[in-house]
Order: sequence, then structure tokens, then C-alpha cells
Amino acid sequence: MTKVAVVILNWNGEAMLKTYLPSVTENSKDYEVIVADNGSTDNSIGFLKREYPQVRIIDNKENLGFAEGYNKALKEVEAEYYILLNSDVEVSPNWINPIIDLMDSDQKIACCQPKLLSYLERNKFEYAGGAGGFIDYLGYPFCRGRIFDHIEEDKGQYDDEKEIFWATGASFFVRSSIYWELGGLDKDFFAHQEEIDLCWRAKNAGYTIFYCPKSICYHYGGGSLNKTSPFKTYLNFRNNLYLLYKNLPPKKQFPVFFQRFFLDILASLAFLLKGNLGEFLAVYKAYIAFIKTKNQIKQKRKPIINHNIKEIYPYSIVFAYYIKSKKKFSDLKL
Repeated sequence: MTKVAVVILNWNGEAMLKTYLPSVTENSKDYEVIVADNGSTDNSIGFLKREYPQVRIIDNKENLGFAEGYNKALKEVEAEYYILLNSDVEVSPNWINPIIDLMDSDQKIACCQPKLLSYLERNKFEYAGGAGGFIDYLGYPFCRGRIFDHIEEDKGQYDDEKEIFWATGASFFVRSSIYWELGGLDKDFFAHQEEIDLCWRAKNAGYTIFYCPKSICYHYGGGSLNKTSPFKTYLNFRNNLYLLYKNLPPKKQFPVFFQRFFLDILASLAFLLKGNLGEFLAVYKAYIAFIKTKNQIKQKRKPIINHNIKEIYPYSIVFAYYIKSKKKFSDLKL
């Protein structure tokens, strides 16, 4: 078993591999680099075989989505730690060792993430992870450095090593033994928020999640689905309902879902007012899909060991952001 394996999931990403893979191979020379291909129809595999013969290829044969694509590929990887790395991430020198040292120091750390900055605006945090992920009691995710669409500049304000609620799927360090103990990523999510689900399951099981600022990555973002894609909106709303139903204590579910339903109606109306009919309909399609699969999702709920997760913001982030104008993580009392 190797110590660390860097695993990049690829789907028709030849152009991204050409842009971002050089930094990965250059800055990960002591570790195994693997590309798991999700049934690409472009020349991704041919490009890798020709230009990067040192990179191992795992061919999934079909597009299984982010979650199941990784699950299938990782069954063929023997390593103490997996790094699930997006194909549109540029890594910096010594990006691996600080996080591995941190995780080696505490066997309770299940997952960890680096500081995630924007590839296009390198002085700013990146939407998908920033300086570590959090969530409010209604299930809305946000980050240190990014609340909704407000993104902060990196001025060193989040350069502290810190326990967080979820680690970004763009550069996701996970202890392999815990990954499989928890059952891996949930394939029913297909894509979006499956890393939050895995982190919440880890938290419920008594493990911790950390952010390490000594490691820095630059994420382009939006490589798989456009931000305004109705399908992306559908996945985000549906998967968030899955997330809550799987991981909330039963006594909290009714009050949370009651409030979320009305907030999601407001969100759908906001899409409609902006002329985004596809996104408006996507919200209701998400609810229909959730209702149809509710019993299937219920079977995945596990006993909760940790009932006091302090990284869950106990107030509404929607209220804090839109009504009280708290745009920065540092404005919150958490």
C-alpha cells in the first residue's frame, strides 16, 4: 500500500488535463498520480498515454458521475490516503505534505482540504471551498471566504488551521479506511454535495474534518456544469434534501423541512423573476425526485454518535446574509 494516491476523475477533459495536469505531476513526484476516466469520448486517454506515460489510467468505461465514478476507481487504488482532485485544479509546490502531516498527527481526522483560491483571480477565494466549508441548521452550505455569491479576497484572514464542517470536493484529502468504513460517496447524488454528505456522515460517526492553510490549490470551477444549468440547479436542490434527510437527527427533520420548503418556493420564484424558467422548474423536479426516493434514502440513515456538531451554524445564513448584510464569514458568530 502506497502512502498517498492523487486521483483525478476525468470526463471529456482533454483540454483541462493539458492545462492543469502539468502542475500535478510536477508537484506530486513522491506520490502516485492516477486519472480515472469516466467514459470520455474525446482523446483524453490517448493524450495521457502519449504525454504522461507515468500517470496510471483507470478506465471506468462509462460516465458514472462524480460519486460512483470515484467509488469504482478507488476500489482499484491501494493507498493510506486518497486525494480526490478535480481536473481543473492547479496545485502549488508542497501541497500534499502539510495536510498529510496534519492527518498523521490525529487518527480522528477523516478528511481535510487546502486553501482553495480562484485560478482566474488568484487573490480571491474560490467558490467551491474557500478556506473550509460550513453549513447552517437548514442545510445551506457556505465557506470561510465565500457566503452565497460574495467572495472575499485572501488577506491571510483565514490562515489558521481549523476544524470545519465539510471539505471541498475539488481537492479532497480523505483517509481511505474511513472512506470505506462510511461506504464511500453516495452514488445517488451523482454530482454536487456528495462530499458534504460524506463529511456529515463522518461527523455523525465522531470523526473530524480540517482545513490546512499551508497547502494551496487554484480552482477554475464550473468545469462540468454551467452555473445556471437547470440540471445543476436540480441536483443542488435534490441533493440538499437528500443530505438533510440522511444526516439530521429524526427530531429535527420536520421543523427543518417545513422551513426549507417555503424558502425553496421563494428561491424558485426568484429564478422565475429573472426569466430562468428551467431553473424555476428544476426546484419542483427536485422535490418530486426526493419524494419518490424518500424511502430509499431513509434506509441509508445511520445511528448518530456525535450529537453536538459545533460547525453547524445555529441560525439562518439566508437571514444573516440578505437581511442583516453579513457578507463575510468573520461577521458570523460561529
